[in-house]
Amino acid sequence: MSKISRSFIFLMLLATACSVYAVDSYRYAHVTIDTPWAIFIFLLLIILFPFVLMAILYWYFAIKKSDTEDAEHE
Repeated sequence: MSKISRSFIFLMLLATACSVYAVDSYRYAHVTIDTPWAIFIFLLLIILFPFVLMAILYWYFAIKKSDTEDAEHE
């Protein structure tokens, strides 16, 4: 067999093996009614966490800045 035909056979076996594993993975991917809620909560936390952190840091540094200004005026 030539090198090209061996490579082609290897690629075909590899392609079929990957599709078998992909079909088999659906056995473990159970989608229930809770799945959309879990995704929603996960994305909500990812989106809202930077805004909450930004508000906390803004508040912290605003108080810190006013304390240093008060100390300079005394």
